[in-house]
Amino acid sequence: MTAVLAVLTAGLMGLHRTVPNQVGRLGSLLEAFLPWLGLVAVVLLVVALVRRSAVALVVVLLPVAVWTHLFGGLLGTGHGARDDLVVVQHNVSDVNTDPAGTARVLAGAGPDLIALEELLPAALAVYERTLGPDYPYHAVRGTVGLWSRHPLTDVRHVDIKPRQITEPWSRGLRAVVRTPRGAVAVYVAHLPSVRVGVSGFASSWRDESAGLLGRAIAAEELETVLLLGDLNGTVDDRGLAPLTSRLNTARQGFAFSFPAAFPLARIDQVMARSATVGHIRTLARTGSDHLPVAARIVLG
Repeated sequence: MTAVLAVLTAGLMGLHRTVPNQVGRLGSLLEAFLPWLGLVAVVLLVVALVRRSAVALVVVLLPVAVWTHLFGGLLGTGHGARDDLVVVQHNVSDVNTDPAGTARVLAGAGPDLIALEELLPAALAVYERTLGPDYPYHAVRGTVGLWSRHPLTDVRHVDIKPRQITEPWSRGLRAVVRTPRGAVAVYVAHLPSVRVGVSGFASSWRDESAGLLGRAIAAEELETVLLLGDLNGTVDDRGLAPLTSRLNTARQGFAFSFPAAFPLARIDQVMARSATVGHIRTLARTGSDHLPVAARIVLG
């Protein structure tokens, strides 16, 4: 039985793209928590050792090998790599009662860029006041914003609203950041939430919004692009394929960001084109239900 479960676990990890998404989007649901299948492999390894079964022990090494192939590289720290930019991404939460404290946590990481989602008018003034001295350039469109140490130009709204949403809804912006190493098009986005229920994984709005954002990035004329946002999906989730097929993701670090009380997945993402996203990590908890993430960027 242990050997059978080991083969099944290895198959789910290595062939996760073959799990169908037509019913309940089960494929996306699996991919949202894919790294955690490594825990199943650990449990099976312990069982094989306790039972002193040589056959089971050898077979259990299969899911261990698959997990290492998929995620082993993320275990590195990335120390010593050159950084052109440090960026912070955070869904600050529309019920955050301490925006000033949140802003201080984000600025404490010393980033060049800070992207925020779920900005409300009352809290916006606090972020502007608290971040302003170190981040004199900022842009806000709807409920998303970008603060920068470097000048911002060509700021515009990016329409990523799903067709079925009829109320006012603005969750995307694009700005050009004039860095010392050249112009970078920075997109800040907050994709629709997903839900897990009796009918499966409800992600159709998220997937539609990801498609719209992917087309906007594909049409971007600047060579270097950064995407910072709460994408409500992991980089393994096929629903984000319009983005992950066009952009690089973090090479090192798991940085599980949600939920803040017990992080199970990184749905707050930093992606890039014509740039490398190096190590990504979480910052200290704020008044949000998400953890902030910080990433190191090498341009070119």
